Amino acid sequence: MPPQAPAPKAILETALYVDDLDAAEEFYGRILGLERIQRIGDRHVFFRCGTSVLLIFNAQETIKPPGNPRLPVPPHGSSGPGHICFAQPRADLLLMRGRLVASGVEIEAEFDWPSGARSLYFRDPAGNSIEIAEPQLWTF
Repeated sequence: MPPQAPAPKAILETALYVDDLDAAEEFYGRILGLERIQRIGDRHVFFRCGTSVLLIFNAQETIKPPGNPRLPVPPHGSSGPGHICFAQPRADLLLMRGRLVASGVEIEAEFDWPSGARSLYFRDPAGNSIEIAEPQLWTF
């Protein structure tokens, strides 16, 4: 039996799929304030989020086989709304709530969990469920 390998310690990147990269870039860049790392045509736009990366892909483009043999990333994609949760302390979360409302983003739900952590839910232009929660939501 092979030796036991340690479990991963962090999520380096995560992906959401959209049908309109321009709307996604506007939403995640201007409204949420994430720093854009890279955009490649109508295929993807990537954003920095702390020490992680949020990958926004056009699902119709990422289901195609890779065109660069030096970067043989397998085709991937998803249909239907995905979910991501960003972490912010309560004071910043409440400031972001004001920014979202001022930008015309509808707050879908907002509540405190039994742990006392606050969560705020809304949708991106593609219908993905976006959450911002206080980090102690997942205190281990």
